Amino acid sequence: MTAAATALPSRSGVAAINPVAKIAAALVIALTLAFSVDTVSAGLALALEAVLLPFAGLRWGAFWHRTAPVWFAAPLAGIAVLLYGRPSGRLYLDWWFVEVTDGSLHLAIATMLRVLAIALPAVALFATVDATELADGLAQIVRLPSRFVLGALAAFRLLGLMREDWRALAMARRARGAADRGRLQRFGGLVFALFVLSIRRGSALATAMEARGFGGSTPRSWARRSRFGMREVLLILVAALIAAAAVTTAVVTGQWVIGGR
Repeated sequence: MTAAATALPSRSGVAAINPVAKIAAALVIALTLAFSVDTVSAGLALALEAVLLPFAGLRWGAFWHRTAPVWFAAPLAGIAVLLYGRPSGRLYLDWWFVEVTDGSLHLAIATMLRVLAIALPAVALFATVDATELADGLAQIVRLPSRFVLGALAAFRLLGLMREDWRALAMARRARGAADRGRLQRFGGLVFALFVLSIRRGSALATAMEARGFGGSTPRSWARRSRFGMREVLLILVAALIAAAAVTTAVVTGQWVIGGR
């Protein structure tokens, strides 16, 4: 197989950056913001990220589509903290287990901002990640075991077939007249059939990979070279600067408290 046949489509901008660097950048921001629950650090990080998100390589339609779960989950997390968070300060509502106070209100806002500040850049960066590039980077740069990486890549590639399998199984059962049962019973039968089919396909794939030497103990070669250069370093540096600016501002204003206490 030639290099041209195995080459991935050329991309530019952030989309062309090594997935390992994207993971590292997302982790830098997430781990830093996880130390404290305050509105200053999360708000500043979110504002800085909003300036850089247009350069993530996603069209606006794709961006809103990919991040829709985040915009839905962040207010839900804030509402849960608002109603059941630690009470402190002025009391606004007291009903059964629900207590809305100044402290729970502040904590709810901080939680919502923190969810957005952590999840939005992660989703935007991972939206342009190719599974094959990620596997190459994890094996060649992070030095994870190739057996594990290639097995996970093969399993991920098979996930796309599950929808087609589900549709084919449903049509086959309908053709045999087995779809006239109750909805719950029909769903359980389809799940079990898909589970059995997945095990059979996975076993066949594992046998085929073993026969082709994927499980060998000798060092293997790679069809694609995973590179980690200045673009990757720059992306991680930008993430580190965002995290540092957020922490510094929170510390200077007296809002940074380890553990949110």
